[in-house]
Amino acid sequence: MSWFNRRARGAEATPTKLDREATREDLAALEAFVASRRGVEFYLEPETTATDTTVVAIAHDGEWIRRRTGTPRAAGTIARKHAVPLYEAARTGYPERMRVWNRAHPERHAR
Repeated sequence: MSWFNRRARGAEATPTKLDREATREDLAALEAFVASRRGVEFYLEPETTATDTTVVAIAHDGEWIRRRTGTPRAAGTIARKHAVPLYEAARTGYPERMRVWNRAHPERHAR
């Protein structure tokens, strides 16, 4: 019996990280998206067991990118720097223009 107990404790002591953390390239990609498109809004997605905190940046025409930010504070810093509204995706959902853009660009879902 103690053999199973030791094994369980060892498994619990080692956290599983399924995804990578945010990088400078992730933050730079968000800033480049904001600089190259108009009407951009940020939608904050909370950290999960599989991914770091992410932001979906959605332009006026519905084009979007998703990048890791590491923390909500980092997302807020970029949003303030570029005067971009920041919403919590879990509370507001995503705008219809994003769904319309996705239907018009099915190749984006092939990845």
